[in-house]
Amino acid sequence: MDALDALHLRSSVPKLGDPLPCQEMLENIYKAAFSAADHAVLRPWRFLVVKGVSREKLGELFAEAGVAKDASLDQAAIEKLRGKPLRAPLVIVCISSFKPHPKVPEIEQDLSAGAATQNMLLAAFAQGLGAMWRTGSLAYDPIVKSGLGLSTVEKIIGFLYIGTINGGTKRPCEVDVQSYFQEW
Repeated sequence: MDALDALHLRSSVPKLGDPLPCQEMLENIYKAAFSAADHAVLRPWRFLVVKGVSREKLGELFAEAGVAKDASLDQAAIEKLRGKPLRAPLVIVCISSFKPHPKVPEIEQDLSAGAATQNMLLAAFAQGLGAMWRTGSLAYDPIVKSGLGLSTVEKIIGFLYIGTINGGTKRPCEVDVQSYFQEW
């Protein structure tokens, strides 16, 4: 797939299944992060790869965070939290890892980590995989952040769910591009 097709046609795929992407596909996804815009080449990111039984451990962490936030959660809500990481065979936790620098503020580093995450999403799509970038309140939860080993200066940019497309895909909506761009 050429780069413009990947950029123009990519869409989120919520229904993902096995098999796990092969090692070559995973390496392509990982390498794509490193072509993100990155002022001063700080590489202000890191990624946690969650697959196999580690997804169940992540689900337990999500459930723990949910109960800590709302002790009245019923069993169905707790099970829903436990099941979130099981929606795909692979979850990549994308983390912005701030590195103090006199010319690169924190927001720039967060944006760079976001660009690295987007590049991985595009790399998955370009290889025929399905992927979905999710955040939600769990990405900002202190129990989740601590349980994943984040430092106080790190942020979860998102959870990339990646797997085999298990259902239909949507074509991106047509957009009146010109309504978003104007000469100054």
